[in-house]
Amino acid sequence: MGKTDGSEITFRPARRQDVARIVELLADDPLGSGRERFEDPLPASYDAAFDRIEASDGNILTVAELDGAVVGCLQMTFIPGLSNQGADLALIEGVRVDTALRSQGLGQQLIEWALETARARGCQAVELFTHKTRADAHRFYDRLGFDQSHVGYRIKL
Repeated sequence: MGKTDGSEITFRPARRQDVARIVELLADDPLGSGRERFEDPLPASYDAAFDRIEASDGNILTVAELDGAVVGCLQMTFIPGLSNQGADLALIEGVRVDTALRSQGLGQQLIEWALETARARGCQAVELFTHKTRADAHRFYDRLGFDQSHVGYRIKL
């Protein structure tokens, strides 16, 4: 937990009623607005995805709350592995902070919470993806100690 402008930040598992707000956060930039569909009602695919995430022991969808409002989110997937002498790792995706609250420490608190959660689950490393066009995010993750150690590839199916 932490504070932003004197208010308490809490982190908790996302609930079904948070899905629309999470999609709104994911869609709130040029890249996200091109791939998300934040509309009323939301496409059923978002609720179906939430159900799959919630049913999986290997996934956590977390929200950051400030004064009862969802102001940030991230998803973390835990991956058991044989590589690196059987080391488990965590993969962080979908990190978003409300535009009005950026550069106030909330993102750092959210990532620190995720790192501590991964440590507690026995992970030996944490990886994350951020789009190559997100220069501000790259500086943010560099500042938090992440290394740009890999080259990522993607193919749409």
